[in-house]
Amino acid sequence: MKDDRMSKNVSDFLFERLNEWGIHRIYGYPGDGINGIVGALARRGGDPEFVQARHEEMAAFM
Repeated sequence: MKDDRMSKNVSDFLFERLNEWGIHRIYGYPGDGINGIVGALARRGGDPEFVQARHEEMAAFM
């Protein structure tokens, strides 16, 4: 029997929760620190939309 308790990781759960809250666009700057989040975003098929900023500090103001 397959154990599904650990089939999700934190980044997948993050996007499920953002979807529940009605968030369909996020802003950021990809880098080593968020590679897991970017990978989960790719698995989601474009929802939420990812808007890349030129600098991570500017993404906070978008």
